[in-house]
Amino acid sequence: MEGRRATRRRVSRAGAWAAGLLLAGVSAVVGCRLADTDGFTPVPQLLAFLPWLVAPAAAALLIALLARWRTGLVWGAVALGALAWCVQPYGTDDEASGPPVSGVRVLASNVQFGRGTDALIDAITAHEPGLVFVEECDYGCQDALGRDSLETAYPYRRAVRAGGSEGSTILSKFPLKAAPGVTGTMGMPGATADVLGHPVRLQLAHPMPPLPRQVGVWRRELGRLADAAGAADGPAIMAGDFNATQDHAAFRRILDAGSLRDASRLTGDSRRASWPSTAPRQLGTQIDHVLVSAEFSVQDVRFLTLADTDHRAVLVDLTLHRTP
Repeated sequence: MEGRRATRRRVSRAGAWAAGLLLAGVSAVVGCRLADTDGFTPVPQLLAFLPWLVAPAAAALLIALLARWRTGLVWGAVALGALAWCVQPYGTDDEASGPPVSGVRVLASNVQFGRGTDALIDAITAHEPGLVFVEECDYGCQDALGRDSLETAYPYRRAVRAGGSEGSTILSKFPLKAAPGVTGTMGMPGATADVLGHPVRLQLAHPMPPLPRQVGVWRRELGRLADAAGAADGPAIMAGDFNATQDHAAFRRILDAGSLRDASRLTGDSRRASWPSTAPRQLGTQIDHVLVSAEFSVQDVRFLTLADTDHRAVLVDLTLHRTP
């Protein structure tokens, strides 16, 4: 009898330790989310997949129950409650007001070092967006996008011409004027589009990803995008691969800096995965966004799977409204 009790105590103690370790990890990430900070590695990387921390939190709760660890039961319940609060959509969902001026279809796509260029061209041909934001568009990608019918359909463009992941381009059916871009490791060009006489500020977004030794660079470049969002006056679109989700404080600062809203938030798709496209949608995360100012309403958001790239493209139907 005593041997069984001792064994039971050892199992319970081991279960409590296992549950405690799981809950400590979950709590560290959730605590940073609640404190509105991205912390340091590995917190920024784990924040990208915040909703999926429900799995280790639930496992810890079950282990605590089997181990009859009351503190762990309370801890686990609090952690799950905090997660439920954190995964709510972030940002305003106010509707644009004023008479409509024009429809604007936007396509944003990271073509992964130019590999997905052919698939992107097929998507452009099929969906005919008015504005196209392309990240990781290398020399070959930019040359391909400038040929034949595409050159005719999109006579206006702004680009950072570079190889590998550093090249980026904006294609437009609307006339473009030069405008300052955002300084970054990878190209982030800017422009001003003339949409039926209404100037619309355009900014391509592609900051560095939060790799373990590059979190500072990632945070800095997202900060510059927040500065650009805060400086935008009037209609504006910022689109691309932000390498950040709504669970990152650095991304939320972009939304808070001015009047930009995430188009997918406005259609209830703020948790739809855009990366990695090779994983099931339920396991991915949304790091590709189209942000729009209050002068735009959003009719539809779709995430398109393109061949030969690890990002899904974002296709958004907008309406520009004349404001009082």
